[in-house]
Amino acid sequence: MGEGPGASQAQWGPTFSWRALDLWNLSIFSRWLGRVQIRRAWGGGSPLYSRGTGACSDSLWGACACSVPGDLSEMPEPGKKPVSAFSKKPRSVEVAAGSPAVFEAETERAGVKVRWQRAGSDISPSDKYGLAVEGTRHTLTVRDVGPADQGSYAVIAGSSKVKFDLKVLEAGKAEPVPGPASAPTEAPGAPGEALASATEVEGGSPSPEGSSSAAPDGPSAPDDPIGLFVMRPQDGEVTVGGSITFSARVAGASLLKPPVVKWFKGKWVDLSSKVGQHLQLHDTYDRASKVYLFELHITDAQTTFAGGYRCEVSTKDKFDSCNFNLIVHEAIGPGDLDLRSTFRRTSLAGGGRRISDSHEDAGTLDFSSLLRKSSSFRTPRDPKLEAPVEEDVWEILRHAPPSEYERIAFQHGITDLRGMLKRLKGIKRDEKKSTAFQKKLQPAYQVSKGHKIRLMVELADPDAEVKWLKNGQEIQMSGSKYIFESIGTKRMLTISQCSLADDAAYQCVVGGEKCSTELFVKEPPVLITRPLEDQLVMVGQRVEFECEVSEEGAQVKWLKDGVELTREETFKYRFKKDGQKHHLIINEATLEDAGHYALHTSGGQALAELIVQEKKLEVYQSIADLTVGAKDQAVFKCEVSDENVRGVWLKNGKELVPDSRIKVSHIGRVHKLTIDDVTPADEADYSFVPEGFACNLSAKLHFMEVKIDFVPRQEPPKIHLDCPGRKPDTIVVVAGNKLRLDVPISGDPAPTVIWQKTITKGNKIPAGPAPDADAAGDSGASDEWVFDRKLLCETEGRVRVETTKDRSIFTVEGAEKEDEGVYVVTVKNPVGEDQVNLTVKVIDVPDAPAAPKISNVGEDSCTVQWEPPAYDGGQPVLGYILERKKKKSYRWMRLNFDLLRELSLEARRMIEGVVYEMRVYAVNAVGMSRPSPASQPFMPIGPPSEPTHLAVEDVSDTTVSLKWRPPERVGAGGLDGYSLEYCREGCSEWVDALQGLTERTTMLVKDLPTGARLLFRVRAHNVAGPGAPVTTKEPVTVQEILQRPRLQLPRHLRQTIQRKVGEPVNLLIPFQGKPRPQVTWTKEGQPLAGEEVSIRNSPTDTILFIRAARRAHSGTYQVTLRIENMEDKAELVLQVIDKPSPPQDIRVIETWGFNVALEWKPPQDDGNTELWGYTVQKADKRTMEWFTVLEHYRRTHCVVSELVIGNGYYFRVFSHNTVGPSDRASTTKEPVFIPRPAIKYEPPSYKALDFSEAPSFTRPLVNRSVIAGYNTTLCCAVRGSPKPQISWFKNGLDLGKDARFRMFSKQGVLTLEIRKPCPFDGGVYVCRATNLQGEAQCECRLEVRVPQ
Repeated sequence: MGEGPGASQAQWGPTFSWRALDLWNLSIFSRWLGRVQIRRAWGGGSPLYSRGTGACSDSLWGACACSVPGDLSEMPEPGKKPVSAFSKKPRSVEVAAGSPAVFEAETERAGVKVRWQRAGSDISPSDKYGLAVEGTRHTLTVRDVGPADQGSYAVIAGSSKVKFDLKVLEAGKAEPVPGPASAPTEAPGAPGEALASATEVEGGSPSPEGSSSAAPDGPSAPDDPIGLFVMRPQDGEVTVGGSITFSARVAGASLLKPPVVKWFKGKWVDLSSKVGQHLQLHDTYDRASKVYLFELHITDAQTTFAGGYRCEVSTKDKFDSCNFNLIVHEAIGPGDLDLRSTFRRTSLAGGGRRISDSHEDAGTLDFSSLLRKSSSFRTPRDPKLEAPVEEDVWEILRHAPPSEYERIAFQHGITDLRGMLKRLKGIKRDEKKSTAFQKKLQPAYQVSKGHKIRLMVELADPDAEVKWLKNGQEIQMSGSKYIFESIGTKRMLTISQCSLADDAAYQCVVGGEKCSTELFVKEPPVLITRPLEDQLVMVGQRVEFECEVSEEGAQVKWLKDGVELTREETFKYRFKKDGQKHHLIINEATLEDAGHYALHTSGGQALAELIVQEKKLEVYQSIADLTVGAKDQAVFKCEVSDENVRGVWLKNGKELVPDSRIKVSHIGRVHKLTIDDVTPADEADYSFVPEGFACNLSAKLHFMEVKIDFVPRQEPPKIHLDCPGRKPDTIVVVAGNKLRLDVPISGDPAPTVIWQKTITKGNKIPAGPAPDADAAGDSGASDEWVFDRKLLCETEGRVRVETTKDRSIFTVEGAEKEDEGVYVVTVKNPVGEDQVNLTVKVIDVPDAPAAPKISNVGEDSCTVQWEPPAYDGGQPVLGYILERKKKKSYRWMRLNFDLLRELSLEARRMIEGVVYEMRVYAVNAVGMSRPSPASQPFMPIGPPSEPTHLAVEDVSDTTVSLKWRPPERVGAGGLDGYSLEYCREGCSEWVDALQGLTERTTMLVKDLPTGARLLFRVRAHNVAGPGAPVTTKEPVTVQEILQRPRLQLPRHLRQTIQRKVGEPVNLLIPFQGKPRPQVTWTKEGQPLAGEEVSIRNSPTDTILFIRAARRAHSGTYQVTLRIENMEDKAELVLQVIDKPSPPQDIRVIETWGFNVALEWKPPQDDGNTELWGYTVQKADKRTMEWFTVLEHYRRTHCVVSELVIGNGYYFRVFSHNTVGPSDRASTTKEPVFIPRPAIKYEPPSYKALDFSEAPSFTRPLVNRSVIAGYNTTLCCAVRGSPKPQISWFKNGLDLGKDARFRMFSKQGVLTLEIRKPCPFDGGVYVCRATNLQGEAQCECRLEVRVPQ
């Protein structure tokens, strides 16, 4: 329901294909508006095509649409929540125990993958659950419902998820279960009546309230337990010029804030930007019923308003939408033809799509619909539905000034104004045939940037002067940019190295006439040389995406999740250009900034993902409680994940101020508090609070007061530890931290302290005390036994022992795995000894796991598997973290935020055709291990889509010929080939028509059973496997079809075919006919004979081939096509031509002065074609160097002039035809001498003649109309002898003494120049010529116009 005509108009994309008609329309609009700017249908985007500063008005609802490769219809709109994929959602139900429960959902379109879930787990078909799919309807059946089935369920389609509940009642309390398709309850007070019409039409039957929906108000209105709508807008119908209102009601009882409602036409056209004369939006709130009412009111409806609409309502945590249609009826009477509809762009009002051959055009002129409408005049219509009589737009345009055309077109809904103006111009006056041009410029030209273009016109007068203008300015010849050429009547302008500056309007001016054209310069596609990289940042960090393109200064578009980022959002996003590099900068990233960012150019796109994580502080080592004695040092130390984090130390909740005894340090990630000379006052609770985080690390300092009791001398030594049973305590320390064992001792005299580490043999360190006499009996039961002890006595270094009078301190700086074990502390004095075993366990982060393995690679997903680490660090592994990166990138991106418990993960949201690598971390209580080695590189690849345009090309008794086109989407895996299968009608077993794959898109399937009805299907294959098949729509019957023979003679063979002697002749003639026709060739009615002429026939054509043509091959050839008693014939005329023979009998007729007269006869052989002429050459007898005198001379006699007296000359003549000049020339046998004159020249005497003549005008004055303020001239030509005297008059007044007029006379051409004439200079001008023989005069009328 959401994909109405508006939806199809909203599709567009980065690569635009304008057909020749579009260029014509573009040139039309550029002349109308001056410049063109086409924007997206939904507004707010960058211009798709712009020139100058003009802009196409987007107030008209008919969106301008361009085709885009690929499907952008699912792209979310800026700032909008995604549209629900469900047209009908399942509802929560209550059923009795033991009964079945049925849930139904309907999707917007068929083929959508739908998943059913319960408690977050997918439901699969079983004895308990039944899943069914029928078109767009999806059904879940829960059989034999019991108390265990009660709970929450969900259905998922794409990014839409709908939750519903199942409540199980006891058998006695069961209530009727509403069916999945139950109708809404009727309104109280009107039982038995259906809901009122959803629309209100002016002039029809309006409802009392004027609302489009008559659903009842108040609490009795039907409630949607899942959606937000109380009443949804319904489909409506309206007549052109009428009004209609759509209403939507939203329950507001449970809403803290008013809901946000948006109205759309199609999918993406937001109607809030179209509010004006034809559209109003209203909203009210009823406090009594707590219901919001939202209304869409359309007035003066037009046919372009028809289509699909959508209403979206959203709150803080809910979203719902509803689709409805508007149908606009034409209201045309027999006497009121709506001619304007002819010039509107075609669109379907009933939810159909507008389809063209290759892309969606901006529309076509539909005159056929106008003719069809006339046939409907016989059907009477309800006068209430007829629109009011419209004004005659032809009359309005005819009497309106040109500046008002645009306003009138917008007011009356005309989208093809140029078409109407063109016809209006024909109404006002008949266009005169051009007298200056034989062939004008084309309406528009298109050229790629950097290429050259040639503009050509043909003139009627080859001597006329031509001017070329660019945007009204004359083009001057400068350098090699513009080249002017003149060949006969052709005038050409060549523009080299076209740039965007050459995109303009050009004119060719000849005299007072001109012709115009538009030149569109198309930029080459901008390619992406370095793509974007995925980024993982924390909240508040700076993000910078960088991409490099092939050209500097290229126009690019940045998009986030398919929505373009415009300059209006510069407060958040910053765009930067640096040569070929483009940057998108986000100064402080937030969680809302996460998503997919794309950069689009005219030649491609780059995509990257931004993941923004909340700023969390991980505590690697917390502070621990301390027990210290007087004058000792207390050190609290903690380690956090961020080394830039500062913090405050607190003592009993109050900030601790450092002094000479209390020191606070911060080195890297370690924060340390040191208290020297501890006193009882230092016993308190200490805390470390990191700045900017809700985190608090606390520990307690215990002061140990040493009481000295009087004991007698000779006290045996004793170790004072809290292990009365002398069982060893296990001390756990993190690897890398400091281990300090503080053992209090006593004894008199002072005992000697010995520290030893027990070296054991076995798999693990013993957890019991050192073996003694009591444990001797159990030693045999253990697989570990002690065989050595290492004495620890160093007082300096990493492992050291310090002993004082009352305590012994064992310290290990930076604990390592080797420090783990059982330490034996022994104190001795002369009185006795004491011994305690201390078990130390060193824990660390796990070892790095092995490289993960990749499997099940799909179009945008794969399965990652790995093994646990060899060593868990002494603590169980809590989970794993997986990271991914592009192979050519250095930035790793985390794929999971929560630890993975399993040893595998299905990774998604990858880009097809990009090579990725994976690595994994192991995490235990101590921390995160080093990363594993990267996995083997892999590339997500999906199978291709189905081939297109599968068609049957030919059928015979045993064969079927098929053809198809490659799939629309091949993917990064390329295309390996196609497989072809067939099966009998009614059978489901498919048989391979060929072994393996074929790369061709045509196939002849042989050895098929005659008369069988077969279905064929074709699949495309690549490395990811086979794609979806395409199947023939109807079964094909394997049977020969009788087709009448028909010769398809090409156009160039219908004329005389000329070939030169020696050239090959290859004449191919296609034909049709089934079964295969019999082909017969004859020449002049006789069968072809000889080996020089060969005939080659195929099932679809015949070829006449002559390897080397001779003159004897000339003649008329006939080809006959015959099938049984049917035949078709054609004739071909072949003319084999050769060079002519030389002229005959050249001779000298006469010699006089410097001239010689020659004569010859035509050649005996003209080469079987028309002679083009002769070439005459002369040669001096002394040098015998030949010089051409005449070329392309048509006559057989000539006179050679300008010869040198006293020299002798030879003459020769060549004959020419289409092939070329004759091989030999005809030459004079004897030289011709030019004699020197021997007599003195005496000039003859002539009788004086009288050349006197009265004046007469050979070219009179002509009437003129000029513009005031520009110099003008009046010209005429006169003859007479003696030279006549010239006088100029205006309205009878002599102009000889007026300084504003200048008179010229040159070679009989008389000119009167009028400087900057004004309207008062108009009138009758007379030119009078007078001499002794008489006088003559001519006059003209001059009109001076004032510019408007």
